[in-house]
Amino acid sequence: MNKFSLQDYLTLLLCPGLGPKTLSKWLAAHVHSIESRQDLDHTLLNESHQAYFAAPPYALIKRYMADIEAKQIQWIGLFDEAYPTRLKEISAPPLVLFYFGDVSLLQAPQLAIVGTRNPTVSGKETAYEFAFRCAEAGLTITSGLALGIDTSAHQGALAAKGKTVAVLGTGVDVIYPKRNQSLYRDIIGAGLVVSEFLPGTVPKPEHFPRRNRIVSGLSLGTLVVEAEIKSGSLITARYALEQNREVFAVPGSIRNSMAQGCHYLIKQGAKLCENAEDILSEFALFYENKLYINVEPTKKMVEACPVLNCLGYEATSIDALQLRTQWPIEELTARLLDLELEDKVAKVAEGYMKVARGRDV
Repeated sequence: MNKFSLQDYLTLLLCPGLGPKTLSKWLAAHVHSIESRQDLDHTLLNESHQAYFAAPPYALIKRYMADIEAKQIQWIGLFDEAYPTRLKEISAPPLVLFYFGDVSLLQAPQLAIVGTRNPTVSGKETAYEFAFRCAEAGLTITSGLALGIDTSAHQGALAAKGKTVAVLGTGVDVIYPKRNQSLYRDIIGAGLVVSEFLPGTVPKPEHFPRRNRIVSGLSLGTLVVEAEIKSGSLITARYALEQNREVFAVPGSIRNSMAQGCHYLIKQGAKLCENAEDILSEFALFYENKLYINVEPTKKMVEACPVLNCLGYEATSIDALQLRTQWPIEELTARLLDLELEDKVAKVAEGYMKVARGRDV
């Protein structure tokens, strides 16, 4: 049960120089022993912080509380049960998340799709297609509501009648960029808009890298579609790696500067993705190996395994499987071994066959 009220959280958020990493670490050490803000142990804070807590700006706090109530802004704190489990695992989880929409999506299996604000036509189509297919399969698509790839990702998820989460670098009540007003409203109606920033916060350059750690932190993996070497998308990918999340990248032409970031990530070990099935099969495999114990795969995620799709209940040779899947032989045999250990396929003299277990796999 949460021991902090909205007033407590606002008091903490408004303290100058007290960032999310320090706040979350400090509060985690005391959350089981405190009953209210007045009982907080201030010994870990410096003199200026202690002076602030001795006389918090109650008038400002009350104004924020009134604004939040008037705009019907919802919120959850770090120690609420509804706070997303995956986000708690990162090094600097937000103290509070303000939101409009379906808060249960924070706990849903999510794929982050990010990329440049100035994509090619092909890049926009690619982001849309990946989002559509993955949302159709049951994944929630998470992005940052920016122009370009972010916009296409949100639109693709909505077109599939799927779910999408927009993480803002502004207050949750501030629409940025303005031209995404309609998309913002659509997402609230069919998904979730969320921000760690206080209501009314306007866009500032330093807010967006902070926003990016939430995009990756909420997600099982991050897909990068068109990004330059020095871009916010690569910051998101770096956060994903630091948070022990998967990183996927879509390759492009060597003559396209917007593909350089993706190629860099692939060289660093990101999974090269040519279609949504590359991601869906990876997530299904993670679940089967219990790497993500809180994620239930949808039927379409499981069906996305190309090797299993290419097998029937009759024997199929390894050569025929390679022709059907177009996988390298090493990767194919490794996946077949996994499926064999999972009792989903059987190795026979003529090759491999699917194991009949009285139900769809």
